[in-house]
Amino acid sequence: MTRPSTPPILSELRSASSPASQVKALRQLKNELIGHEQKKEMWVGLGILTPLVRILNSYKGDGKRKPRDTDGDRNQEEAARPRTREEEARLQAIIIIGSLAHGGPAFLAPIHASLAVPPLLALLTTSESSPQLVVQILRTLNNIADSHCLSTTNQSKTDASLSTLLYTDSILRNLSVLVLQSSPSIATQQQITLIAALISKTCLEEYHRTLLVHTGVLDALAVKLTAWVATTLALPGNGERTPSSTWVMPDGNIYLRNARLSSILHTIGVIIQHSPSRASHFLNSPCLASMFQKFDTDFRAAYEKATASLPAGIKAGYKPPLTFVETLLPSLPTLHPRSASDHSVGFPPLDPIKVQGRQSQWSRCLSSAVEIFSSHGPEHVGENESPLVPWLMHVSRVFDEVTSLMSVRLLAILYRLRLVKKSRDPTIALLIVPPLVHLLDKDLRISQNALHPFDSSVPTSIGDIIREEVPAVLAMLTINNQRTQNAAADAGAFQKLSQLLKESYEPVAGGLSSAMWSSEPSGPTVALNSPETSRLGPTGISPAAYHFTKVRETTLVALAALASEKDDYRKAIIDNGVIPLIIRTLGAEDVNSAASSSVESPYGEDIERKAIYGNCREAILAACGATRALSRSVSTLRTSLMDAGLTAPLFVLLRCQDMELKVAATAVICNLVLEFSPMREALLEAGILKLLCDHAHSSNSNLRLNSMWALRNLVVNATLTVKIDCLAELGADWLRQVISSDLDITSTTRVADREDDNSTPIRMSTPNAAGEQVDLLNAVEEQSREFSQASEDDDEEDLEMQDSAGPFSKTDGEIKSRAISVKDRTSIDSLERISLHHPGSDLPDEIAVVKEGLEIVRNLMMGSNIAEMIDHLFREVGQAELFKILSAKMRPKVLNAFNRDRKSSESTGVRHIQPQPEILKSACYILVHIAASQPKHRQLLINQPKLLELIVPLFNHPDQEIRASCAWIVINLTWEQDESDKPACRARARHLMNIGVYEKLEAMANDSDLNCKERCKNALHQMSSLLRLP
Repeated sequence: MTRPSTPPILSELRSASSPASQVKALRQLKNELIGHEQKKEMWVGLGILTPLVRILNSYKGDGKRKPRDTDGDRNQEEAARPRTREEEARLQAIIIIGSLAHGGPAFLAPIHASLAVPPLLALLTTSESSPQLVVQILRTLNNIADSHCLSTTNQSKTDASLSTLLYTDSILRNLSVLVLQSSPSIATQQQITLIAALISKTCLEEYHRTLLVHTGVLDALAVKLTAWVATTLALPGNGERTPSSTWVMPDGNIYLRNARLSSILHTIGVIIQHSPSRASHFLNSPCLASMFQKFDTDFRAAYEKATASLPAGIKAGYKPPLTFVETLLPSLPTLHPRSASDHSVGFPPLDPIKVQGRQSQWSRCLSSAVEIFSSHGPEHVGENESPLVPWLMHVSRVFDEVTSLMSVRLLAILYRLRLVKKSRDPTIALLIVPPLVHLLDKDLRISQNALHPFDSSVPTSIGDIIREEVPAVLAMLTINNQRTQNAAADAGAFQKLSQLLKESYEPVAGGLSSAMWSSEPSGPTVALNSPETSRLGPTGISPAAYHFTKVRETTLVALAALASEKDDYRKAIIDNGVIPLIIRTLGAEDVNSAASSSVESPYGEDIERKAIYGNCREAILAACGATRALSRSVSTLRTSLMDAGLTAPLFVLLRCQDMELKVAATAVICNLVLEFSPMREALLEAGILKLLCDHAHSSNSNLRLNSMWALRNLVVNATLTVKIDCLAELGADWLRQVISSDLDITSTTRVADREDDNSTPIRMSTPNAAGEQVDLLNAVEEQSREFSQASEDDDEEDLEMQDSAGPFSKTDGEIKSRAISVKDRTSIDSLERISLHHPGSDLPDEIAVVKEGLEIVRNLMMGSNIAEMIDHLFREVGQAELFKILSAKMRPKVLNAFNRDRKSSESTGVRHIQPQPEILKSACYILVHIAASQPKHRQLLINQPKLLELIVPLFNHPDQEIRASCAWIVINLTWEQDESDKPACRARARHLMNIGVYEKLEAMANDSDLNCKERCKNALHQMSSLLRLP
């Protein structure tokens, strides 16, 4: 039997004889397509999308959804009104397009080529569309978004993508009106849930999140959440609950809560993530604030009434909770952790670095699913915490598994954004983390009332969602937090996460899904020269493959977070046997070949097998994070990672084309090339030195900075040959240009320039070594002056191991190296500390690059070959040039000295910019290393009077490590090499005495920092002995 060239249904749709016949043909086509994938391919090849889109374009709405649509009675009347033939035809066409989109990523190309999305959005935003039509449009858009998730190409980034068309001001404002609907009808509540799901799936960029706030979508979701909050709280005073479906707002409007709470919570989290300002905007929403204020007012009145008859003495012993929501949480023992002020005033703190150092801040995630923050946790909000925080904790304890998970997810986002007070840590560790880990139990019984948070076309179960989301949420709550890490470990997180990772690599039950048998060969059924609206695109991956890779990604992120602090937890991960799987996930070849296969042969089964058992980009990034966390352990480096063959996949990533993968792999290298790492020699033999030097010249600031950090670790106590090769590969001229750059000054002046609208600074710029524009008109230099005690503290002292070189002494005629190195990029999260866009990042990229260049010079000047290397550096970089650069880094600058009209608190009309503490620290330790070499190098340094004068004010610097480095300079300059060096040593001490160093050391004798005090004693003793002072 021969198939007709043009089926009757297609002929009828192309030229309908009547509206009724058109509707009949559409219904026949719908019944033929739903559930039949091969027929979908056939009809697309016949060009069915073109007449369907023409039907949608037969009516164009006004693009405005009128405010009256929020009226529930009006919506019910519209739902009861019978549809016209034209409306029915549009409804059937929308259902058919949704069914095609349900077929997977292969149908995205013809759908976008036929321009089917714009008329769908136009019908969505018109006020004449019936509720049923809006529901079907939203389902179709969700199907398209689901297929984008399974796509292996960059279709989602094209101009015709759903996100590009959806995220416009007019569309989102109409969506916010739809969210504010208060009708109790099922269709209206389905619309709210579908809109929330659509936003969760398509909100991918910061621009999208900002636009959702600007157009009122976040405020509309806050209104819906307010209604949910009200229905879950008991009325103060009488213990009764509010009505189950409504709550009256202060303005008299009634908002219903029948939409799924889990969808609303998840969407709010998607919008506010990465931004404290968006989160604060949400928490300060007027509806939330007024609702909580009403409950708190009634609660305080009820409390006063209940305690009015009590005696004053007894009443004074009761302290009511600050908010009504606090009463919903169980009472916990009050813990009083020791603070920096707990130690006796007469004694220095036992750990001055951890007590006095300001906590450094984060990094963007090891994957796209979750964010990992700083090495010592965020600085949390004070007591002005939103009552929504305890309410989220309450919801996590009393609702079904899905809603509880989504509430904890939103709580974790607020926690990472520092909007949860630090005193919540015990509550989170005891009440939140254990139930969260228990959601990963294999025998978990899901409640019958648990609902899928999304109306998704991807056939995922609630269990799949739990397994994908729980590790990501757990990572946000436990990264660099030993209290919550301990709670997770006690709940069995390591065993469950390890098992989850193993299951993601196990063969799929029943094998890979195969297509139904057909007498026709598989592959394209249309000619290559057919229109794009009739050609299928790449098939993408299956929902099962997507689930496995997502679980793999989030599980690795969670393991990295749990291994961020304690060696015991790293050992627990190793003992669970997941190291081979982590190394396997690092392999980038599978995903590259799968991506290429998906383009060349989209109909083959090989892509599906590679997608499930291979890797995706996000999983590789997560594996890099896990490897980096584990590499912080010396024992792990010496055994598990080395034996598992880590080097080969890392070199593949270091040479790949994906910039983010190269950045992540370079961050792993930072820990693998440390002095104590047994992998250093193997990496050097494999050519890591040249590769890192090449990356250091990259125009990508993240890759450049990570490479320079790895190089500074690589040259610590390395052989003279390695150091000379490193300098040669980097280029002495390039290194000199990097460390001499005034980017650390100009980045500060730009901020000051923006503060003064009346000034226009003079600027000249030229590309630097990295290809960036650098100001050539440097600030005017001025003689140094005393540092203000208000200067900023050091942000990175916890990340460096400067005192690892041992005591500074002479034994058996040999001088131990008195150079202090920076060895370990110890924090798992420092991969992302280089991002300017992250709140609380330690240093901007431009300053960090200058700092790392100075650190490379610093670490080149240490080890047994320190004298030879200093001479080599002086020859290549230039002795006078190096001292000039160090002087420039240590000298305060005059900001905009040519603009005398600028307002200033100083009588001269100019402002002085003090050097960055991090830059100062690096420059000072370079001088420490020069002074730690041979007597000739000490003499070269003492012959730099202007440079030494710049050191004198640093004895008063608020940073204790800078003060200690100044003391080390004095100790090394007054060190007596042998008897013949005694006259020169005494002369150096006398010169230091003349410029006021001795007085500064005497003032440091009672320094609050123990290290500074001890170094000061050594320096005073040596100078007193040489100058025969009492």
